[in-house]
Amino acid sequence: MIEKERKFKVKSKKFISFSHKVINIKQGYLSKDNNLAVRVRISDKKAYLCIKGPTCKSGISRFEFEKKISLIEGTKLLKLSLPRIIFKKRYLIEYKNQLLEVDVFEGFLEGLILAEIELNSKSQKIYLPDWVGEEVTGVKTFYNSHLSKLTDYEVNNLIRLY
Repeated sequence: MIEKERKFKVKSKKFISFSHKVINIKQGYLSKDNNLAVRVRISDKKAYLCIKGPTCKSGISRFEFEKKISLIEGTKLLKLSLPRIIFKKRYLIEYKNQLLEVDVFEGFLEGLILAEIELNSKSQKIYLPDWVGEEVTGVKTFYNSHLSKLTDYEVNNLIRLY
């Protein structure tokens, strides 16, 4: 399957009042390089194994394979994550017939808030609320697989510049 999405920084927490669902997520990377990432994610009480391929030039699309696995398997695989586990709350928000997923990072990434919108096509027109900021689609610094590798010093600089 080809995943198509755009990603943005979030300027304020105004989105919280528009959310219709919040999901607690833990995710870690079992393997990652420039072209491939293997991730395990636990979302509330469900676990998934995901393989993501390289991103296209625009950063909008890439191959993604996701399979549901047992919670026991997911918990065991999460313990093998390199080097850090990402914790975040995902807020689901309907805006102008679009679903925005806003990730509020916790733990070592506290202070970082990113919004994603899944697309039906690369050229799909999107509408964004005023609390959505700068687009970071294709900026590898904001990929979760990259964020999991950051040192405390790099995280502090990212959050400060954010």
